[in-house]
Amino acid sequence: MSRMHHWFVMIILSFSGGIIFMLPFLREVYYLPMQEAFGYNNIQMGVIMSVFGTTSLITYFPGGWIADRVSSRKLISSSLLAMGLAGLYFATYPSYSTSILIHGFWGVCTSLVFWNAMIKATREWAPAEEQGRAFGLLESGRGVSELLSSTLFLAVFAWLGSNTSALSSVINLFAFTNIVLAIMAWFILEDNISENLDHSKNKVGFSDVIAVLKMPIIWLISIIVLTAYSAYWGTFYFAPYATDAYGLSVVLGASVAVGKMWLKPAAAFSAGFVADRVGVSKTVFGFFILMTITFIIFGVLPGGDAYLFIMLLNATVASIAVFALRGIYFALLEEGGIAPALTGTAAGVISAIGFTPDVFMPLLGGAILDNYPGAEGYKYFYAVIAVMCMVGTLSAYIIMKNAKRTLVTQEAVSAEVI
Repeated sequence: MSRMHHWFVMIILSFSGGIIFMLPFLREVYYLPMQEAFGYNNIQMGVIMSVFGTTSLITYFPGGWIADRVSSRKLISSSLLAMGLAGLYFATYPSYSTSILIHGFWGVCTSLVFWNAMIKATREWAPAEEQGRAFGLLESGRGVSELLSSTLFLAVFAWLGSNTSALSSVINLFAFTNIVLAIMAWFILEDNISENLDHSKNKVGFSDVIAVLKMPIIWLISIIVLTAYSAYWGTFYFAPYATDAYGLSVVLGASVAVGKMWLKPAAAFSAGFVADRVGVSKTVFGFFILMTITFIIFGVLPGGDAYLFIMLLNATVASIAVFALRGIYFALLEEGGIAPALTGTAAGVISAIGFTPDVFMPLLGGAILDNYPGAEGYKYFYAVIAVMCMVGTLSAYIIMKNAKRTLVTQEAVSAEVI
């Protein structure tokens, strides 16, 4: 593989990894416009996302097993194509029951077919000592793709009148982008080398799955992903939070959501290089402390114009911490000593646990906001996330201490050998 082709692979992985999630997470920017176009209340908005999250949760684990057996090229291309085709139909504003089915289908596409294949391909893309920057580059590229598409399509939405017809056009644009990326992935990505070898030597058996489940590091990483991802869900509510609690217009509120995406590429990219230099677990621990503090502030911050600047500043810091963690927490696989051949299976287990917020966070957010309208509801919601962040901080601390203990042991053994 030439150096140029090597980098094209990362571009495809990162851009497809960002764009494929824009349709099911359309609510992040267009929460209120979606309610108007589809006629959904907060609970119904939560239900369709919970269906997506439940389907994802069920399929993450078998998706990891599939990723260790099937070419990443085939999995990534087919999932992007299926997402785009379903998106074209979603743009016609189907019935509520059909929307539920579409979100369930999207869950299968992203989790059973796409996600673990992307994680495995990314780990294979870089050597062991550069895993932090590999996953940092992946998340940074995902951020760039989300930023470019969201900024451009939000401008189209505003230009077309910010109405239901404009939202349909935005959905179609995201759908076509998925289809184009599917075609590009098919021609740029390569079939995994392991498929050209004796398959029996690369077969992941039931005993390997059990071995992965027995590893304490897998469960600690799972807790880290779960709590960090819960905080990520908290950022999805920045747009309605700015509108409901601080009086911003729908377009300005959506701009807050898009604005935070500008932070993602730099935060993830920088975190990857820092992690390779000082250690992945240490970096994760540091950003968890920062993230916990910001959500505690959200939990006590009143709404209103007088606190708008503080809210925006805190949202900026929270977004940096969240995006930094998302850029490096899968790099813990290498530090945790997970065999490369088991990457898909390990990622499947971690994702099945770590991304459960897709199931309960939209329901939790919808229930709290419907029962406690305005700034009060957001204070309660973000206070819950702050508690979750504390749990993640503790898990990161345990991994960091274990990694330090392992390093000291290795150095002692090396000294005896010398």
